[in-house]
Amino acid sequence: MSPFKGQTGLKRILNASGYSLDGLRAAFTGEAAFRQLVLLNVILIPISFFLNVSRVEQALLIAVCLLALIVELLNSAVEAAIDRISLELHPLSKNAKDMGSAAQLVALTMIALVWAVILL
Repeated sequence: MSPFKGQTGLKRILNASGYSLDGLRAAFTGEAAFRQLVLLNVILIPISFFLNVSRVEQALLIAVCLLALIVELLNSAVEAAIDRISLELHPLSKNAKDMGSAAQLVALTMIALVWAVILL
């Protein structure tokens, strides 16, 4: 068991919430791609409320937008961890960063495809 896992119950939930907010703040201030995705979400999610689609379709339109934010957070976390280990160029580091970028490309493609299928 990790020595860093000392809290339980409500205290643990409050601590975790604080860490999550710190992570969102770090992503927003330090990652341009995350800010761009937030802007995309600020535009697309409200638009979804004005479209003549079912509730399930609207949920899908919103879910794929939020999924792209999740993927970007994970991609940024991988990049930060790799950079923390070493800034030296290494094939495994490049692979890890490239795979994170590829995951984001898939998420953005999913936004485009889901919105296109539902709206067209």
